[in-house]
Amino acid sequence: MKRLPLALCLASLAIPALHAQIALPSLTGSSAAKNSNPDPLGRDTPHGAVLGFLRSAQAGDLVLASQYLDTDAKGAEGQDLARKLKAVLDHDLITNLDAISSNPEGSLTDNLPPDQESIGNISSDHQKIPVLLHRVTRQSRLIWLFAPTLLDQVPDLFDDIDRPAVERYLPDFLLVRVHILSLRLWQILAFAVSIALAFFIAALATRLLVLVLRPVVDRISRERAASRLEAIAGPVRFLMLVLVMRAGTTILTLPILVRQYWIRIVAVLAVAGATWLVSRIIEISSQLSANRFIRIREPGSLAIVHLVRRLLKAAAALVGFLLVLQNAGVNLTPILAGVSVAGIAVAFAAQKTLENLFGGIMIITDEPVRVGDYCQFGAQAGTVEDIGLRSTRFRTIGRTVISVPNGELATMNLENYSVRDKILFNPTIGLRYETTPAQIRHVLAGIRRLLYAHPRVESSSFWVRFNKMDNSSLNLGVFAYVLTRDYNEFLAVQEDLLLRILDIVEASGSGLAFPSQTLYLGRDTGLNLEKAKQAEAEVAEWIAENQLPFPNYTPSQIAGFENTAKYPPPGSAQS
Repeated sequence: MKRLPLALCLASLAIPALHAQIALPSLTGSSAAKNSNPDPLGRDTPHGAVLGFLRSAQAGDLVLASQYLDTDAKGAEGQDLARKLKAVLDHDLITNLDAISSNPEGSLTDNLPPDQESIGNISSDHQKIPVLLHRVTRQSRLIWLFAPTLLDQVPDLFDDIDRPAVERYLPDFLLVRVHILSLRLWQILAFAVSIALAFFIAALATRLLVLVLRPVVDRISRERAASRLEAIAGPVRFLMLVLVMRAGTTILTLPILVRQYWIRIVAVLAVAGATWLVSRIIEISSQLSANRFIRIREPGSLAIVHLVRRLLKAAAALVGFLLVLQNAGVNLTPILAGVSVAGIAVAFAAQKTLENLFGGIMIITDEPVRVGDYCQFGAQAGTVEDIGLRSTRFRTIGRTVISVPNGELATMNLENYSVRDKILFNPTIGLRYETTPAQIRHVLAGIRRLLYAHPRVESSSFWVRFNKMDNSSLNLGVFAYVLTRDYNEFLAVQEDLLLRILDIVEASGSGLAFPSQTLYLGRDTGLNLEKAKQAEAEVAEWIAENQLPFPNYTPSQIAGFENTAKYPPPGSAQS
């Protein structure tokens, strides 16, 4: 990659000049094809006439070049006029040869008579002299020639051409024109020196740019990004070389035809360099964004970072390619129209793919689930293992993997268990029908006290109620939140609460009901009458002292025993 800029620069030096040496092709194009009697020199259009003259004059064929002039001068006089016109155009004319009309009728919007065409202006003595062609009939053909009004001024314009100041101080051997490149030897050497100088300036500019950008990028990304900024050194150096090449088109006083092709090559290289630089910037930005998401523990966003990076790089490459085509003179209108039609066809053919793609983007950006979350989706449940652009993979409790298309997942109701801030404890305690109301009150009071006292239970929101007389049991409903997000810890707390509730039920003299219809033939020990009398006596004492904890304990009672239970229980491995 490091050798690419130098190779492209050398190619750009040789291609325009070699192109200029190629024999004049047919310049009539499609417009001339409509002409029943096309001109063999390509003078049917203004564009063909100008290019034909420049190419023949640059090749040294002044006899042929003089045939593009509307003049009475013949022989050596006509050839000399062609030579001087070429010199004047090379020195003073600033124009885009590709913009010259290729229509046999010329441009119809330049406010000139139909038989005249302007290809640009020449500056002389602070005035602009238009370079005009006019349409004439020669040998029953309508052709375009350089107008006499321009040719009459050519000798004076030629005399006003200033020799480059540098050539006054150079030895003669450096003024020799190299035929292959259509340049003087000093111009080639100056260009080679400018490339070497550009390498030095580019390296220095890159270092300064990194020094300036490093604190800014470090502050934005909150990490040291200097090493990544070195990645833009290559594109910056390349663009610096392109800038030197562009400046050389003016400083080195190149012939207009070489200058035209050189500018075209420089434009292509500039687009390539800009695309390269934008691609590197996109890569650096995506890496910094990915690191930030990893740092803030949002790995699910990495997929969208990678997607955006690929889309932006593809868009940059596409824009660069279209700009190169436009610079080459290709009409982009039919191409863009064709791409639009093709895009619509592809969109219809890939509806499901696009649906899954946008579904994946919605899941990644909206973040209903993240990688590692345990969630319920439809009738299935599992842990999210990967969120891709087409589908999301879940690992089920049975250790199988389910892939759900993102388009379907985006329309499902997703229940994410991993984002709970607390976990619901909601058992139903079924007591035997032999249980007395006093025993039920005793159990309710004991469970409420337990939940107030337990440090892992949210005491401000729970409730315990005798809420149903079922077919085979008297049901007590318990609703409380355990203050943990870890399900394993919840299971431990739940186990402790259930064991303590069993102790409370046993202490009341009651027992759990059998939720079945099995007929047991055996000696029933019945209720514990002694404990039942104790429970009834305790409840009677509450009533006598107006301390019955229904519908709830008083605030002073709650304050007296809240968070007093020992958890984990004494004697446990974690106490």
